[in-house]
Amino acid sequence: MKYLQNFSNLAYPLVRNNPLRSWPKTKNISSRNFFIVLIISFLGCSVFADTLEVCSSCEYTSVSEAIAKAKDGDEVLVKGGVYSEGNILVDKSILLKGIDDPILDGKDQSGLLTITANGVTIEGFVIQNVGTSYLKDRAGIKVDKAKNFIIRNNRLLNTFFGIYLANSSDGLVANNKLVGQAVEEMSSANAIHIWYCKRITVEDNLVRQHRDGIYLEFVDNSLIRRNTSEDNLRYGLHFMFSNNDNYFHNVFRRNGAGVAVMFSKKINMWNNVFEYNWGKASYGLLLKEIYDADIKNNAFRENTIGILVEGSTRINYLQNDFISNGWAIKISGGCLDNVISENNFLSNTFELSLKASVNNNTFDGNFWSDYNGYDLDRDGIGDVPYRPVKLFNYIVNQTPEAMVLLRSLFVDIINFSEKVSPVFTPENVIDNQPAMKQIDNTSESLSLKTH
Repeated sequence: MKYLQNFSNLAYPLVRNNPLRSWPKTKNISSRNFFIVLIISFLGCSVFADTLEVCSSCEYTSVSEAIAKAKDGDEVLVKGGVYSEGNILVDKSILLKGIDDPILDGKDQSGLLTITANGVTIEGFVIQNVGTSYLKDRAGIKVDKAKNFIIRNNRLLNTFFGIYLANSSDGLVANNKLVGQAVEEMSSANAIHIWYCKRITVEDNLVRQHRDGIYLEFVDNSLIRRNTSEDNLRYGLHFMFSNNDNYFHNVFRRNGAGVAVMFSKKINMWNNVFEYNWGKASYGLLLKEIYDADIKNNAFRENTIGILVEGSTRINYLQNDFISNGWAIKISGGCLDNVISENNFLSNTFELSLKASVNNNTFDGNFWSDYNGYDLDRDGIGDVPYRPVKLFNYIVNQTPEAMVLLRSLFVDIINFSEKVSPVFTPENVIDNQPAMKQIDNTSESLSLKTH
C-alpha cells in the first residue's frame, strides 16, 4: 500500500487535469512498464485522494479546519454560505472549490486566502471586503513562493489587492471578475498584481475600478490575453522592468490611461483595443525606455494620445488603426530605429508629433485620411509624399494655449503655407509611399471595438 501511495502522489497532477503540470521525467523505463505505472498511479489516487466537504451541517464547518485535515492531493469542497474566518492559509497541494458561490468575507479586516503550497487550484468563490491597509499587502487571494497554481472562475468584490502573486511561477489566472471601489490612488491597490514572477498566464478576466487593472513588475516570459480592463484610476495594464512578455486581444477602456510599458524589452503587443482613455495627461499606450518590441494590429480609438513614446528604440508599429484621437502618435527624444508602416490614421486631430531633432525612423506606407495627393499610375501609392507633422502641431507643442485656435481659418492658412514651403516641420518626417486607400487591418481584436 505504501508503494501505491507513492505513485498516487506522482499521478495527482494528471488526475486533477491541471494544464500547468506535467508527468515527471523518468529514466530507463519501457513503454509497457510505463503504462503499468500509470494504471497503478490512478488506482492509488482513487484510494488515497479524499474529498472533504464544508458547510453548516457537514463534518467540517470551517474552511480552515478542512484544509488543516486535508493532505496533498485532496479536494476541499466548500458549499454555499458565508464564511468569515479571516485569512485562510492554503499550505497543502489541494483543489479548493466553491459549490453554489460560497462567500469568503473579510469584513474589511483582513486578506482572505494565502497560498504557499505548490499545485493549488482555487475556483468558484465570491471573495469580498478585504479592507484597505497602508501597512500590509492585503489581498483577496495571495500566492507567495508557489508554483503550478490555478486561480479561476472567482468573483472578487471590494478587495484591496484582488489577486496578488509574489515570487511565484507557472501559474494561471483565468475567468475571474474583479470589481473594486477605488476612489483615489493612495487608498487603493491593483486588481491583479504580479511581482517577481515567471511564466504566468492571465486570461479572460474582467478587472474594474482599481488603481491599476493589471500590474507587472519584474515579470518575465508571461502572457496577458483576452482580458477587459476598464474604469481604473491609473492604468489598465502597467509593466515595469519586465521582459519577454506578450499581451494580445485585450480591451483597455476608460482608464486614467490605457497601458504603460516602462523599462522593459521584447514585449509583443498585438490585437488589443485602447479606447476612451481621456484626460489631461491620458493616452492609450505609453512606451518609456522600451526596446525591441512589436505593436501590431491594435485599435486606438478616442484617446487623448493614441501612443506616447519616450526614449524607445527598435519598435515596429505595424497595421494599427488610429481613430479620432487627439494625437495619434506623440514621440519625444531618444526614439531611434523605429518603423511606422501600414497603419491607418483616421480623423485624428494631430496625426503625428515629433519633438526630436535627430530622427532615423521611417514612416512609409501608411494611410492618412487627410492626404489629398494623387495617383497617376494607379498603383495605390500616392505620387506626392505626405508630411504628417503640421505647423500648427509644432505651435501647440511650443505654446499649448494655442489649442483654442484649432478650428479657425488662421490654422488652415498656416498649415497650407507650411505645406507649400516647409520651414518649421522636420524634413525627414515624411511618408514617401502614402496609401491611397484605407488599409485592411482586419483582426480579431478590432471586432472588440464596439463592446
